[in-house]
Amino acid sequence: MKEIELKYGCNPNQKPSRIYMEDGSELPVAVLNGKPGYINFLDAFNGWQLVKELKEATGLPAAASFKHVSPAGAAVGLPLDETLAKIYWVDDLGSLSPLACAYARARGADRMSSFGDFIALSDVCDEDTARLIKREVSDGVIAPGYTDGALKLLKEKKKGAYNVIQMDASYVPAALEKKQVYGITFEQGRNELEVNDGLLSQVVTENKEIPEGALRDMKIALITLKYTQSNSVCYVKDGQAIGIGAGQQSRIHCTRLAGSKADNWFLRQSPQVMGLDFLEGLGRADRDNAIDVYMGEEYMDVLADGAWEKIFRVKPPVFTREEKRAWLDQMQGVTLGSDAFFPFSDNIERAKKSGVKYIVQPGGSVRDDAVIDCCNRYHMVMAFTGIRLFHH
Repeated sequence: MKEIELKYGCNPNQKPSRIYMEDGSELPVAVLNGKPGYINFLDAFNGWQLVKELKEATGLPAAASFKHVSPAGAAVGLPLDETLAKIYWVDDLGSLSPLACAYARARGADRMSSFGDFIALSDVCDEDTARLIKREVSDGVIAPGYTDGALKLLKEKKKGAYNVIQMDASYVPAALEKKQVYGITFEQGRNELEVNDGLLSQVVTENKEIPEGALRDMKIALITLKYTQSNSVCYVKDGQAIGIGAGQQSRIHCTRLAGSKADNWFLRQSPQVMGLDFLEGLGRADRDNAIDVYMGEEYMDVLADGAWEKIFRVKPPVFTREEKRAWLDQMQGVTLGSDAFFPFSDNIERAKKSGVKYIVQPGGSVRDDAVIDCCNRYHMVMAFTGIRLFHH
């Protein structure tokens, strides 16, 4: 197929709309089910690049959960422990394949943002992964292939309208890429930066010890940032992004936003949240919404008389600021990546509150010394890549 006509572009008034190869060649994708739209394809192609590079960098199956052309989550296929399986609502599915674990992690990191996502998978979609996808609210999936059983399950989703895209894994894009803004064509070389150990070798702090797991997490952070709308920062722990801040004009606001998401990921594992007694039959999305409010400052919206009875079997106690801080103080060994340099040490101070131990960023600020000094004060490890990763 040389082109796919789309219903409309970003918005219903933007017609006509299509995707095609400018050189007239065949598209490297096939739509196996559904009718993906303009934004669906933007998410699919950005997500595919991300998971393809994660697989190449780590050797592990990878998954991403995309919303509005930025990842809400990204992860590699490490096993889930009992706690993670429970907070990701997959504890009833039994043992999962590595690819399914990758998507459970990618989806579970920020379930509020992942609601209605477009999924990218690095490997052939198996039945475990399809079963997980089938029961979540999602717009579609892109993968290099699907087992017969997985495709059957996915075609049953959304009354048969679920978007399923197959990507040609051997496709290599042109070295130059173009886009138009206001009728003016922009051209640039593709960002072909390979994220490898060499890129992480310039450690600028007194502490230079980066364990293998942190090295892997640094790669995950950088590859995730490579396909996140800038400014962006990414918190990673144990093979998965746990907080992504995208598209903020201020670096510190980005660090705070992503940090608050990382905090919520860890708070979901607290006894106070794990012990919430929901009404039988309450859907996963409703439980996610209730948890998000319960952990936040508007907790009375779900705890007030007349409100909690619609959500919980037993009214939970208030999760106090002091209790939340005490729990968050246990979060350690987190990795933080940034797509551009940190201009002030306030970013490091905020990162410390979310358990960050390892940092990777381009460096190059006139205040690098102050940022390095702050890291040294907390015995953090920081590597400079020397390369910015803006994405627009």
